[in-house]
Amino acid sequence: MSVTTRPDPTQTQRSPGRGLPAALAGVAAGAVTLGLAEVLAAVWTRWLGSAGTASPLLAVGGAFVDRTPPWLKDFAVETFGTADKLALGVGMAITLTVLCALIGLLALRRRGLGLGLFGVVGLVGLLAVISRPATGVLDLIPTAIGVVVGARVLGWLMDRVIAARPDGADRERHPAAAPASGSSRRSVLLLGGGLTGLGVLGVAAGQALSTVGRAAQRTVEALGLPTPTRTVEVPEGATSDIAGQTPYLVDNADFYRIDTALRVPRVDASGWTLRVTGMVDEEIEISYEDLLGEEHVEALVTLTCVSNQVGGDLVGNARWLGWPVRELLARAGVQPEADMVLSRSTDGWTAGTPIEALTDDRDALLAVGMNGEPLPAEHGYPVRLVVPGLYGYVSATKWVTELKVTRFDADEGYWTPRGWSARGPIKTASRIDVPRANGELEPDEDGQVMIAGVAWAQHRGIERVEVQVDDGEWQEATLLEEPTVDSWRLWTYAWPDASSGDHQVRVRATDADGETQTEETAPPAPNGASGWHTVDFRVA
Repeated sequence: MSVTTRPDPTQTQRSPGRGLPAALAGVAAGAVTLGLAEVLAAVWTRWLGSAGTASPLLAVGGAFVDRTPPWLKDFAVETFGTADKLALGVGMAITLTVLCALIGLLALRRRGLGLGLFGVVGLVGLLAVISRPATGVLDLIPTAIGVVVGARVLGWLMDRVIAARPDGADRERHPAAAPASGSSRRSVLLLGGGLTGLGVLGVAAGQALSTVGRAAQRTVEALGLPTPTRTVEVPEGATSDIAGQTPYLVDNADFYRIDTALRVPRVDASGWTLRVTGMVDEEIEISYEDLLGEEHVEALVTLTCVSNQVGGDLVGNARWLGWPVRELLARAGVQPEADMVLSRSTDGWTAGTPIEALTDDRDALLAVGMNGEPLPAEHGYPVRLVVPGLYGYVSATKWVTELKVTRFDADEGYWTPRGWSARGPIKTASRIDVPRANGELEPDEDGQVMIAGVAWAQHRGIERVEVQVDDGEWQEATLLEEPTVDSWRLWTYAWPDASSGDHQVRVRATDADGETQTEETAPPAPNGASGWHTVDFRVA
């Protein structure tokens, strides 16, 4: 007499063909967790107006960025450029997918261990959320709900994986397998795939709900940008019509963006305020409307990221509209012992700026406009700092909300404890735009080849640019006009009697203080890259 037994769906036993459904069950549970948490976080933030980070994805990504050593940051920026955040997002997605799949496989063998590991991953997300600046206990609720629901989904799917009967080819290989005590393997795969898709849609919906929208346009329509008391014009002699050479003013859409914000902060200008605190005679708080009522000026200022490699494009020039920071600090009354201003962004990022750079006669601005338009959200709307002569990590705070007057021996900016120098003065630099690396140039009818590029030494100015082709003598390039020493300067060099074949060109600049770039190359950390820019090219 034979006895047929059926599997108990509560037991975590293995069966051929159940690995893929189990892995997919783990992925589906993770997707549901994130999708639900992201939607709830977006709604939660809008409902409560929280300044914290309720999104688990942003929280985990932000925590990772905060703990990124300088060498890894340099690698990411050098490899991915301004797509570094996209690369981080893709990496996180792959890591979470693999981890959740492994959790599903573990749950197939040991249900309790699998659910326990799922809970541990959820706990990591909760800890990441609570670690973000301005985040409170209530901001944990979206992630907590997502983890609970995701765990229930994992258990529910695992019941169906274990109880599933084989179908199709599986039935032929395993004729003694359990009959219709549960759904088929194919239906489990479809169910897991469908829940995964819903989770992905939830993540996308949460991201969409948290976007900036038309906040900038609405505020400008209501208040308008202030009319500057001093305007600037770019003289024709400062611009170039050479194809491939960098324009003097970089369009807002093309301007480089390097910051630690994984998602552009959604700031409502009507509720924005800027506080001046610390070592001042009187603490001050101003609104956006108050700021627009002050006397604004226009200034041409080139910004540079400290992570810019020799010949890199993490540098850009724009016409900024803003109120001089020195006016606000004078109103607050800076105490004589102070030597630094710690500026803080709405997302908690900080920069420590030497106080003299904000109080001398340079055009250090609380900027509200960029190239004749309101600040784009990606570049700091509604207000950001623009300070000539310093790398962005010690000066160019976007979405700024606080200026704390303090001392370097009492406070540190975000990147200083991570190994970067505290003051960050910009080094003299030059770049070849034409020719591009391994590009080809065509001589003109006189046998000349035009070489062109840009050089910068903000707040000092460029005095001379020299070009060397192959092993020849250094030749002085032609400098275009320099409207201000706070901006870069375009240069050209007509190489006469250019011979066909492979060549190499290099460039060096001398600033107005007489300092010439040296050949020795230094990496960006800890105080900016240096060295001659060299390009290999071919003459047709």
